[in-house]
Amino acid sequence: MVTQNPFGPDVIAAVSRHMNDDHAADSLVIVRALGDTPEATAARMTHLDGTGADFAVTVGGAERTVRVPFSRPLTERPEIRQEIVRLYTEAAAALGVEPRTED
Repeated sequence: MVTQNPFGPDVIAAVSRHMNDDHAADSLVIVRALGDTPEATAARMTHLDGTGADFAVTVGGAERTVRVPFSRPLTERPEIRQEIVRLYTEAAAALGVEPRTED
């Protein structure tokens, strides 16, 4: 079990910025399918640690925090991308959405 965040503030900020600037639609797919918020209209990543990612999710005009757990504890930065891609692919399949293939 991960007890301390293995990722520093710089990594958290960089990953969150990348997800929010380049993959906002992917975050929405993830929270709709895996964050128990199928009615979400917007999502932005706000934090992550070794066990999951937090998103600010808009539902019915109000924003709330949704946590999406990772499939396993992460300790290295390259694992983050692999896990986010896995989450997105799983979420797209669950929603019946054709996953995007470009980075």
